[in-house]
Amino acid sequence: MKITDLMIQETMIMDLKAVTKEAAIDELIASLAASGRINDPVLFKEMILKREAESSTGIGGGIAMPHAKTKAVNEPTVVFAKSSGGVDFEALDGESAYVFFMIAAPEGAGNTHLRTLAALSRLLIDTEFIDQLMDAKTPEEVTALFDSKQAVEEAAKAEREAAKKREAAQKEAENNRQESGGAPESDQRNVSAGTSTAFVVAVTACPTGIAHTFMAEDALKKKAQEMGVEIRVETNGSEGAQNVLTEEDIRRAAGVIIAADKNVEMARFNGKPVLQRPVSDGIRKSEELIRKAMSGDAPIYRSEGGGEPQAKGAEKGSIGTKVYKDLMNGISHMLPFVVGGGILLAISFLIEQLAGENHPLFQLLQTIGGGDGAFHFLIPVLAGFIALSIGDRPALMPGMVGGLMALNSNSGFLGGLAAGFLAGYVVILLRKVFAGLPRALDGLKPILLYPVVGLLVTGTIMFYLFDPFFSWINLGLIDILNNLGTGNAVILGLILGGMMSIDMGGPFNKAAYAFAIGVFTSSGNTNGAMMAAVMAGGMVPPLAIALATTFFKHKFTEQERKSGVTNYVMGLSFITEGAIPFAAADPLRVLTSCILGSAVAGGLTQLWSINVPAPHGGIFVAALANHALLFLLAVLIGAVISGMLLGLWKKPLERK
Repeated sequence: MKITDLMIQETMIMDLKAVTKEAAIDELIASLAASGRINDPVLFKEMILKREAESSTGIGGGIAMPHAKTKAVNEPTVVFAKSSGGVDFEALDGESAYVFFMIAAPEGAGNTHLRTLAALSRLLIDTEFIDQLMDAKTPEEVTALFDSKQAVEEAAKAEREAAKKREAAQKEAENNRQESGGAPESDQRNVSAGTSTAFVVAVTACPTGIAHTFMAEDALKKKAQEMGVEIRVETNGSEGAQNVLTEEDIRRAAGVIIAADKNVEMARFNGKPVLQRPVSDGIRKSEELIRKAMSGDAPIYRSEGGGEPQAKGAEKGSIGTKVYKDLMNGISHMLPFVVGGGILLAISFLIEQLAGENHPLFQLLQTIGGGDGAFHFLIPVLAGFIALSIGDRPALMPGMVGGLMALNSNSGFLGGLAAGFLAGYVVILLRKVFAGLPRALDGLKPILLYPVVGLLVTGTIMFYLFDPFFSWINLGLIDILNNLGTGNAVILGLILGGMMSIDMGGPFNKAAYAFAIGVFTSSGNTNGAMMAAVMAGGMVPPLAIALATTFFKHKFTEQERKSGVTNYVMGLSFITEGAIPFAAADPLRVLTSCILGSAVAGGLTQLWSINVPAPHGGIFVAALANHALLFLLAVLIGAVISGMLLGLWKKPLERK
């Protein structure tokens, strides 16, 4: 497939009008939508912005490559655009972007288009080619430039492959001569055809595996060729790992370059000098990385029993970011147990009301979902995966045992959180304590020292300190919640409901949901009072967006109105994130309106003493609530308030 099969002329923008990053993204998306290449512009923009949040796709050198792989794409497409004035795209080199390639990749399609996109990414390393694109006046000129450039590149690639085959045949012939007792070639020939004395290996990877992965690969290869260095590059792209490094490659490499913004398999590099950098450094700092890898100027990587640490950039994140990431790792692994067990328990309560507690189905569902089944694993899994995020695999077992101790001691969700962080940092401390041991004992660390000492230290602290302390706090909290007056309960519902809309899936949203889960999973508190507040609060934002786009059509674009319809489904399903694209485009009006409506919905659930004994599901589990109609009414009231506020507050569209 040719690159120009994806870069269709009707989508090209030869004079981009936008002067800001988001406006440029909107203009590029509008071109895709107008040509029918995408079916949901709002979802596509959401995925584009999600990718931008991970790292800017303004790769420097005047180029920006925003990209996303999503079901919102009908056909794989690349939108070419150029701007005469430039756009501040938050590029990695701090310079404005003048040439844009918006890549739209569909889910579940074949891999041909991904290979084509990889080829596109490699072409953009050539600055002379970029200058030619900037000088192009028409879409036809752009197409001709790409066709010509791709033909040259493919011819060069074919020549390189042929040269490799000739070299391999020459080596085989030389080996056969020596094995048959023939004289070797002259020393001069050996020198002229000799191999590089320096050899390095690299792995490139970016979150979506479409553009940066292959641009880094090509930049490293080209720079290595200029420097006379032999290099082998493994890419972890959308198609999975390609050109996978062999044990022999790794063994003979002077150093390893990891240019990646996501996890890659690291244990295989144990004992090698490893540079871990963002994928952008593979593109912009390829010479520096190769020189350091050649000289072994990099930390020696030690695989302490397994964990696969994330690729690290030049700077570490803040402490708050690290704690949030560790906490979310625990909660995300715990959620399947919460949802599966919680919904089965909720159904069992419904059966109990209809058929009594002696019914076999009630007893079965209670066993599977309750304290002897899924719910028994909640706190150990939470603690174990928090510990895993902090201390890698050696911390998993002490964390899970600490969580089990928290469960058995009634220190509950809070005790599980403490156990996870405790076990993770205990293992980090043990790594430092045992760092001075002889190298001959390295093999004992992951299989003996970390498990035994880590478990002993974590268990002792949990037994004598954390379990009694958090048990006292947990039981006190349960007692307070069970004895809340109506007024205080409503205030708590207002706060929890409002928090669900502050950042729509971010830290505030997750904190409110985690609190509700903690109450939900505590002994004697599986009735779901707090869960009703957060579920109602989380359902309001997308429903409010849907209502506003339906009843205030003149204030929204056609694309926004179409996307508003999907928010009905997302809101009813308790998927708050459906409102994110609208909040990103107009944060003041959207967030303020949604927070108010969500707070009202959360407060009403407590005023009417509503319990939802299921941790997820939205309208699909509403029938399990003790007051199902009142729960739906609370959600409806909150959504109407938010939708009306947003619709009245939002400015009408300017007529063109």
